[in-house]
Amino acid sequence: MVLPTVILPGYLEGAIAYRSLEQSLEQLGSPTVTVPLRSRDWFPTVGGRSMIPILRQLDQTVKQVMQKYNASQINLIGHSAGGWISRIYIGEQPYCIHGDVTEDANLWHAHPNIATLVTLGTPHISGERWTRKNLDFVKLNYPGAFYPNLRYVCVAGKSIFGARRRGSWLAYSSYKLTCGRGDTWGDGITPIEAAHLDGAINLTIEGVKHSPKSPGTWYGSPEAMNAWVSYLA
Repeated sequence: MVLPTVILPGYLEGAIAYRSLEQSLEQLGSPTVTVPLRSRDWFPTVGGRSMIPILRQLDQTVKQVMQKYNASQINLIGHSAGGWISRIYIGEQPYCIHGDVTEDANLWHAHPNIATLVTLGTPHISGERWTRKNLDFVKLNYPGAFYPNLRYVCVAGKSIFGARRRGSWLAYSSYKLTCGRGDTWGDGITPIEAAHLDGAINLTIEGVKHSPKSPGTWYGSPEAMNAWVSYLA
C-alpha cells in the first residue's frame, strides 16, 4: 500500500478506539490517521441534526494528511455512520439541508481526492426517523457506488441473527429499525443488507461484530482486516 489512509469513527465514538486499526494499517505500509473526534464532538448532531461539525473535522484531517504526505489522493475508511457521512463528503451536491451552512462551505466535493472508500458496518439505509433526513440526502444524490472512478468497498459482519429472545433482542430491534425486519443476519447493529451498496465490492465477514469495543472480533481486528485491506490503493 502506498496511499495514506484516513479513518472516520462511527457515531458517538472517539478516535482512541481506532488506534489498533491505525497501527495495523501502518504496519502494512499505509500511513494512517483517525479524525481526532471525541465522543462529545458528536453531541451537536444528535437527533438527526446536521453532520457539518463532523464534516469540518474530516475535511481538516484529509487536507492535513494530503499535505503531510504530498499525496494527491487518500484512502478513506468510514465505520458505521462514518461511512455514509463520508459519502456526503465525497459528493458534489451542497449539504445545506439543515440551513447551517451556505453552498460555498467547501466541505464536500472530495471525490477527486479519494481513491478508495471502505465502509465498515455502515447502515446505508435506515428507517429511523432521526437519521432519515441525512440518509435520504445521500441516497437521492449518490445512489449506490455513485462515482465510477472511486472504488467502493462495503463490508458487513455476520455474527448475530436477530430474534426476539435474550441475547438477540438488541440486534433484532436495530435490524428492524434499519431495514424493516429484525429476523436477519448482521453484526449486532447493522444488518447485512443495509451495509452493502449496489455496484460496490460487497463483502460479508463471518463472526464480525459491529463495534471496536465489542468482545471478540470486529471489522478492524487483524483476522477480519484480511478480507478487505487488499482493496486499499
